[in-house]
Amino acid sequence: MGTFSALILRSAPQERVSKEGPVRTGASWSILRDAAARLLRMRAAGVGGVICLGLLGPAPLLRAAEPWGIPHEKPVVLKGRVVEALCHLKGVCAADCGAGKRQLGILEADGRFRLVGKGQVDFAGAAPDLAGFCGREVEADGLLIENPAITLFFAQGVREAGSSAPFTPTDRFKTQWEARNGAAPEWWRADPESNAILAETGPLGIKGLLPQPKP
Repeated sequence: MGTFSALILRSAPQERVSKEGPVRTGASWSILRDAAARLLRMRAAGVGGVICLGLLGPAPLLRAAEPWGIPHEKPVVLKGRVVEALCHLKGVCAADCGAGKRQLGILEADGRFRLVGKGQVDFAGAAPDLAGFCGREVEADGLLIENPAITLFFAQGVREAGSSAPFTPTDRFKTQWEARNGAAPEWWRADPESNAILAETGPLGIKGLLPQPKP
């Protein structure tokens, strides 16, 4: 579908991801789900904004990502090369890193691969924001989630490596979605592709299987 992670691969904290490692989706999905839910609650409560650390004068990397209250989160600015996850880990490559339709990540200079699981848009990834940097060096401002089950990076802003320009917010998914479908207060409820899948397979992914009613 391209909205969430098309591929989530296991990544142990502080370790390079193995090309032979197994695929695990449960832990990553729960982290992505909980992150979006926490962000929605924070916005509803009026909590937000960017913490600025530029009091000592202009410095390109002195910016801290907005905290989202996710367990194990750490504001960082990653520097590395944008790569396609499936290509880097399994050698199954597509032109232009999949043109925004494949899961992307950042390969740091020390060889550590950081899977980018989310951007600024609720329930959406950052592939549309990173695809234009395919194979190039970038600086990405965001939250490193070093959960014991899986390590993910949630990008909040990105720019060319070495640039002194402000970070560009990772919200291109919303712009592209609205250009195709029009504005909606909650895009994930109005998304035609999502609704078609739900109509075909049901909310639990198995046709005819419905959630238990709440007591």
